[in-house]
Amino acid sequence: MSTADPDTAMKTAPLARAVLDGDRRALARAITLIESTRRDHRDQAEALMEELMPHVGGAIRIGISGAPGVGKSTFIEALSLHAIEQGRKVAVLAVDPSSKRGGGSILGDKTRMPELSQSENSFIRPSPSGGTLGGVARRTHEALLACEAAGFDTAIVETVGVGQSETAVADMVDMFLLLLLPAGGDDLQGIKKGIMEMADLLVVNKADGELETAARRTAGDYGNALRLIRSSCPEWTPRALTCSALQGEGITDIWRGIEEFNDLRTDSGGLGQRRADQARAWMWSEIDEGLRARLHDHKRVEKMITHLESDVAQGKMTPTAAAQKILGVFLEE
Repeated sequence: MSTADPDTAMKTAPLARAVLDGDRRALARAITLIESTRRDHRDQAEALMEELMPHVGGAIRIGISGAPGVGKSTFIEALSLHAIEQGRKVAVLAVDPSSKRGGGSILGDKTRMPELSQSENSFIRPSPSGGTLGGVARRTHEALLACEAAGFDTAIVETVGVGQSETAVADMVDMFLLLLLPAGGDDLQGIKKGIMEMADLLVVNKADGELETAARRTAGDYGNALRLIRSSCPEWTPRALTCSALQGEGITDIWRGIEEFNDLRTDSGGLGQRRADQARAWMWSEIDEGLRARLHDHKRVEKMITHLESDVAQGKMTPTAAAQKILGVFLEE
């Protein structure tokens, strides 16, 4: 049952048809609409997503994280080009709440993945412009679904690898891949346990030249550590692999691992369950974001907030009491 206003739905129908026909320029326009915070644009974006939703769900969704300097761009380009050689269409999206780039500019992503950007079977999109992690992740999730509707059967979501962005990405993908550098034993302690627990596949990049031996040793150490961590996917045992993205070595094994993971999850029904759980969590996230936005737009609440924040900061009022006072005023109407 459609919830969109009929006039709004009519406005977005041509764009929806173009996206479903695989028009990459139309897809870029659709994502720009999705990323907009204007109220009229949000209404149009919701109408557009209603048109696209029956056509999503057919892609492998892969989240990739790694610290700056790990070779993430080179790795994503090498993996994507390999997938395209296998007959797939690849969309690459980014989650970076600190990004200040405008939604229409993809120059930075084209220059860091030059060969991939030339392929007709690829689509590269930077992070939405700066904002809260929740807002950026929400718009990226919708953009991912739009890419699926446009016929992209492999979606890679890249995170900058700082703060809570890994969790946000893991909550919208099927498989989470953590990219690492060759390291000594002491450096292994620097990886947060929570990040390790999210990872379905660890990849030690730059396994070439003088670093090849160190990379293989690092992968072995991480592989041992993974055995001590309970996997979120009972059908799959997380593993650690090595590659040299620059030379293209090891990419085939990594792609094979991704396909194996996807097949196991699909056959067991685990993939469908995970996506259903993600959809429910997304719904409640939307409720949280919507309530918070309406709270801040409330005239009487707006007048109270500065004063109450000051009282809380000075210890004159407990945070709980202040919150209850704000909610009491908000819920009166």
